Amino acid sequence: MTIGSHLEEFHDLPVHEFPPGVEGPEDAGDLPAPESVAWRVAVDAYDSEEPWEDAFARFVASVDTTKVRALIVGAWRDVFETGPAKIVEALVAAKDRLPALRALFLGDIVMEQCEISWINQGDVSPLLKTFTELEEFGVRGGSYLVFPAVRHEKLRTLTVETGGMPAEAVRGVAASDLPALVHLDLWLGTSEYGGTAEVADLAPILAGTRLPALRHLALRNSEMQDDICAALASAPVVARLDVLDVSMGVLTDDGATALLTGQPLTHLTTLDLHHNYLSAAIRDRLRDSLEAEGVQVDVDADDAESDEEEDGTVWRFVAVGE
Repeated sequence: MTIGSHLEEFHDLPVHEFPPGVEGPEDAGDLPAPESVAWRVAVDAYDSEEPWEDAFARFVASVDTTKVRALIVGAWRDVFETGPAKIVEALVAAKDRLPALRALFLGDIVMEQCEISWINQGDVSPLLKTFTELEEFGVRGGSYLVFPAVRHEKLRTLTVETGGMPAEAVRGVAASDLPALVHLDLWLGTSEYGGTAEVADLAPILAGTRLPALRHLALRNSEMQDDICAALASAPVVARLDVLDVSMGVLTDDGATALLTGQPLTHLTTLDLHHNYLSAAIRDRLRDSLEAEGVQVDVDADDAESDEEEDGTVWRFVAVGE
């Protein structure tokens, strides 16, 4: 139900954490080549003596950032009650020091530091507007997340990981003009943790008119997974996808049946439904009908959990909530 591990790879590069105590080039002898890794800059989430901006200043002073291709923002001080506005400002101010930057992830924070639903976010659009050569952008945390509609010519991968994604942010992503986007991954979450979106908010994505290059669509980690699948059953965007991912959510036989009885899915290379609440019969039907056509189907239940109260009410949970 939580994220327990930091990113180990990002933008096809191994992750290397920028260490404390490195103050300049004279201390950087043991660091890897700037372009060979995805750099994570982070401080203690609780009572750090160093603000993230100071750690970033050390990073810029110590590493030849003109060659840095991928950057990960880890925990910042008091992340559970403070948003990343100053971090965004610091990154924007450093634009000219990061001409080779092609990938940026904001909020590589794990449960021991702050649960995903408690991560305070903010307006991430200045990063996309500033770093116009970005090919990959990711953000974790939905509280106070602001994602207005943007245009970005080069972005190929967009990932938004939340335990609850605000409807306004979903609508902003859906209305964005991203002509190069190949891979879109939205963790929509639950209403308990701030997820206010409805399927209607996804309409521009499902219509297939705004993202001409899209081939991998993930709409997952949602309590409305059945409704999403019902919409996907006739959504024009599906016909040109290679990968459809509706995993990590509260998917039942109703949603899976809608997919099976809707438009053909045999053109897909992968259909991912892992972490689900499907019956054995529906799992077998999905495998039998699609794997014979060469589609890789993941219907493993994994750690999907449910609770039943004395009155018969059944509670089902997304993979990553709190």
